[in-house]
Amino acid sequence: MKKIILILIICLSPILADKIVITILYNNIAYNDDLTTAWGFSCFIKGLEKNILFDTGGDGEIMLDNMEKLKIEPVNIDIIFLSHIHHDHVGALWNVIEKNNEVTVYLPKSFPEEFKGRVKKSGAILISVDKPIEICDNVFSNGELGGIWIKEQSLIINTKKGLIIVTGCAHPGIVNIVKTAKELLNKNIYLVMGGFHLRSYSENEVKNIIKELKELEVTKVGPSHCTGGRPIELFRESWGEDFFDLGCGAIFELEFED
Repeated sequence: MKKIILILIICLSPILADKIVITILYNNIAYNDDLTTAWGFSCFIKGLEKNILFDTGGDGEIMLDNMEKLKIEPVNIDIIFLSHIHHDHVGALWNVIEKNNEVTVYLPKSFPEEFKGRVKKSGAILISVDKPIEICDNVFSNGELGGIWIKEQSLIINTKKGLIIVTGCAHPGIVNIVKTAKELLNKNIYLVMGGFHLRSYSENEVKNIIKELKELEVTKVGPSHCTGGRPIELFRESWGEDFFDLGCGAIFELEFED
């Protein structure tokens, strides 16, 4: 039933975006030397019905400074989407909300009540997510995935070329996340990007994951943050020119022509 409902939503959604711009605001991997790198991840997505900040990184001063250098104003954020509770993904939330509390914050239902209470007290609108939901036109959460300890949601964007999946750390497993998105929305996968959490995996284990993602027909990849140096290189070797470097300050303009 869940799958049918989401497919119906896609069929009824307005026209898909012609262009989406994704800017990496916070990462421990460098790209733009004018920005400060730190352990964590955040990106800003525009070109959709609403502007979305995916995660916030851990350090508020670094986050706001990087945003200023990239000319992204906090007042232009409509939605803040938090993938999971780890500090390096949510720590700068309060600094961003202090600049703009007229936002809607989507976070996993399993977040501590104290954290959720602080969001409400800030004046922001809070949406707790446990099941897949539509965030705005053609943008979805896959719902809370994972075990007892770390639950995580990922962002799914429906485009003319397929789905874009943005992950924080992929604690529920990157293959599991991709399979779930594909099953829920019944669409091919255009791009998977974010943290894949493969630092502790052996080379053979990473190669098996790459094989599975290839079998799932993932067109492009952008592994970063907690993926690990060698795993990132293996993905680069496997996808070639369809590999995206998601270092801090990287900007991607994705155009979707008919």
